[in-house]
Amino acid sequence: MEPIPPRHSDILQYARQTGRVSVEDLSGQFDVTPQTIRKDLNDLCDRGLLQRVHGGAVLPSTVTNYGYEVRRVQAAEEKRLIGIRAASLIPDNCSILITVGTTTEQVATALRGRLGLMVITNNMNVVNILCGSPEVEVIVAGGVVRPTDLAVVGEAAVDFIRQFKVDYAVIGASAIDEDGTLLDYDYREVKVAQATIECARHSILVIDHMKHERTAPVRIGHVSNFDYLVTDRPLTENLSAMCRENDVKIELAYSS
Repeated sequence: MEPIPPRHSDILQYARQTGRVSVEDLSGQFDVTPQTIRKDLNDLCDRGLLQRVHGGAVLPSTVTNYGYEVRRVQAAEEKRLIGIRAASLIPDNCSILITVGTTTEQVATALRGRLGLMVITNNMNVVNILCGSPEVEVIVAGGVVRPTDLAVVGEAAVDFIRQFKVDYAVIGASAIDEDGTLLDYDYREVKVAQATIECARHSILVIDHMKHERTAPVRIGHVSNFDYLVTDRPLTENLSAMCRENDVKIELAYSS
């Protein structure tokens, strides 16, 4: 195989830092035409180093998730808006389960300052976000702490979650297939998410548009398992119809 040209190496390095690259951004960054960048991306995709998506490319991650810091900055503004929208669906004086994920953390951020909440979580980042709120009681699941993102996973966490019957659950996913299947990478984390869905009267799925461009190997469940789906862009017609048929309310988070 021929060596990778210097610009291709720079594009790959940028993709590893951000998880996604766009034709428009790269064209400006390298001062070349969009056509040139499209050819670069096609070449990298042909080598299996990137995967083409609309408007750019992503790392071809199908069995291993991106690092936590990469995920935290991906679609950061969109996740913030999703967090605000999802939090608006949750009233004061109720109990909530919040699972692992950079988008669920934005929901926790939007819940700071709310009144009379009990929050149960297996996400230590959510603990750090909410522990200073005087009107929010935070309960942490026990189990193995995954050092990469401070998630508490494993059977002990599942058993702990199953003790509760909460008003609302807030759940994220790493990918959503066109058939409505929700996917993730760590089966231990998935077991916690599945138990969370079962232990809630109302469930809220929070998922940004980039999750439509990815896949993952472990099945969480199906979009029909939820009461609300909060996202930042309109769904495909197929997914929209699926939500309508299963009484899943679609909430779109836009900047004002």
